[in-house]
Amino acid sequence: MDYQLTLNWPDFIERYWQKRPVVLKRGFANFIDPISPDELAGLAMESEVDSRLVSHQDGKWQVSHGPFESYDHLSENNWSLLVQAVNHWHEPSAALMHPFRALPDWRIDDLMISFSVPGGGVGPHLDQYDVFIIQGTGRRRWRVGEKVPMKQHCPHPDLLQVDPFEAIIDEEMEPGDILYIPPGFPHEGYSLENSLNYSVGYRAPNARELFSGFADYVLQRELGSQRYADPDVPSRDHPADILPTELDRLREMMLGLINQPEHFKQWFGEFITQSRHELDVAPPEPPYQPDEIYDALQQGDTLERLGGLRVLRIDGEVFVNGEKINSRTVRRWTP
Repeated sequence: MDYQLTLNWPDFIERYWQKRPVVLKRGFANFIDPISPDELAGLAMESEVDSRLVSHQDGKWQVSHGPFESYDHLSENNWSLLVQAVNHWHEPSAALMHPFRALPDWRIDDLMISFSVPGGGVGPHLDQYDVFIIQGTGRRRWRVGEKVPMKQHCPHPDLLQVDPFEAIIDEEMEPGDILYIPPGFPHEGYSLENSLNYSVGYRAPNARELFSGFADYVLQRELGSQRYADPDVPSRDHPADILPTELDRLREMMLGLINQPEHFKQWFGEFITQSRHELDVAPPEPPYQPDEIYDALQQGDTLERLGGLRVLRIDGEVFVNGEKINSRTVRRWTP
């Protein structure tokens, strides 16, 4: 399926991206679901796939995590099945990601798909990332509030919600409609009938994740071995004092590592191409040999990109799944 998104990207970025939520009516005209509820339920039975069931009854919330063996215990109301990274496992669903490549690949995370029965949802909550929510079959009511400080609570240990909010968007979504929500805007959605939703989520690392990832890189490569030195150690009023000039020198030591462009580029390429979810990898036995692959390509066979594989470039260098690919041929290839 070739999904065509009716969206003026420059106008959208100027007016809405990370600024305001918006409903894009018929963003996908004549939308056709790439997956059925039964197929989604089947994926949630696989141990490699991240999934969860969220249900509520009389104000009590329950969350269970896959893989699931059966759904016979579920009622006809008030539950949702959510499956992460479906683009890693289901090629027709992965096609939904293509229209969103107007935004940088490195910012895209994964495609989460949910199936909900009437009343199904996860309650009012916040996300710290951008998301496009595409309405598939069925109808769902969405409410979005203003971005203001909100108190969060856990009605279940695996479920974080916010207090009720006043809506600035209150919309009944139909197939092909898209709801864009920037980070920090409270929202909630409840199915009005059996429905499918497709969430294209974006990756936004925080400073803590960046520091932690770079620290791992430094340790793995045994960088930063230079020790603190003070041949001109200054005098002080008391031996217990640490002087501002000494703090500056220590900070400069740390910043000196980050300020090495080649190392920073190498680290970020590896860091940002690591997938947060499993990939559909089944190594052949015995492994293919280079000449076998060459012969197959010469005979007209083609290589297909693995679903969810993160392939990015920095200054012409290609990074794939957490590794830098050292090949002049690969560098000429556009991911």
